[in-house]
Amino acid sequence: MFSIEFITTFLGWCSVINIGILILSSALLIVFKQTITALHSRLFGLDKEILALAYFQYLGNYKVAIFILNIVPYTALKLMY
Repeated sequence: MFSIEFITTFLGWCSVINIGILILSSALLIVFKQTITALHSRLFGLDKEILALAYFQYLGNYKVAIFILNIVPYTALKLMY
């Protein structure tokens, strides 16, 4: 199958890519908040306060998923190997 080195490298790159996506998403929401909120408000018929909460929840859940699915296994393999 795959070696521990391969899996460790794979999880490391997954972490880098996912953290990049998280940073990009956060930056886009900060810079273009009014535009994105107006677009999503029209598309989904949601109030702007609800959308602000949804964005915050999305970023928080994505961050937790990165830690649980990428960073923790990567760290465990690095400590083990």
